[in-house]
Amino acid sequence: MKVLMILADGMRPDSLGDVELAQKIINKSSYIPDAQTVFPSVTLPCHISLFHSVTPQRHGTTTNTYMPQVRPVNGLCEVLRQADKKCAIFYNWEEIRDVSRPNSLAHACFYAGRRIGYKQAGEELTDEAIRYLKKYDTDFTFIYFGYPDMQGHNYGWMTDEYMEAIESCWNNIEKLMNELGDEYTYIITADHGGHDRTHGTDMPEDMVIPVIINGEGFGKEKAFENVNIVDLAPTVTKLLGVEPDGEWEGRALI
Repeated sequence: MKVLMILADGMRPDSLGDVELAQKIINKSSYIPDAQTVFPSVTLPCHISLFHSVTPQRHGTTTNTYMPQVRPVNGLCEVLRQADKKCAIFYNWEEIRDVSRPNSLAHACFYAGRRIGYKQAGEELTDEAIRYLKKYDTDFTFIYFGYPDMQGHNYGWMTDEYMEAIESCWNNIEKLMNELGDEYTYIITADHGGHDRTHGTDMPEDMVIPVIINGEGFGKEKAFENVNIVDLAPTVTKLLGVEPDGEWEGRALI
């Protein structure tokens, strides 16, 4: 069993209805269109919560500047490293480096979206991830695409420009799944949504995120309720046969 988690920053569930590639994958997956993120619905706090399965009120990062934890909680990569599992992260927004602590990763790859453009950086990450994962045995891989969030801030959520970024991410997702095949369980999600040209509030447009799980044992008939972003780390450890950290607050979805 291997797990590949793909996160599109700022991807709202209602952006997926007219995206053919998204619907193709949703139709053969377990789909949760109403999962909740944490408050504040800001990128780095949401990611720290995803990886550490606690809220920002517990881990202390409430803005896009990482705050070292006063009472540290082991994150997903640290827990997997302790179980002798290999983790890799591919990302195009530099602050994502803070989701793991030193010595917990087997590999990390960063393409600067701010420098070469988030669309190109996402495509480069996709190709690099495929190359790496075909060569090296990796238990958990996280791939972050920042393009939708950038277009949301520049042009507004649900605009044509934002939707083009969503389509671009799904082109990358389809390529990853086609190249890597059914050896993986795929978890496709977002950190938060957005409204107008911003996010961070407790509005449903900001707080509701999609979660799509594709792999053996997951299909349209499998329904989930009251899903939160803090549930994703325990789900990954359960899939990989590893005990979650005792301080995690989320629950495995299996």
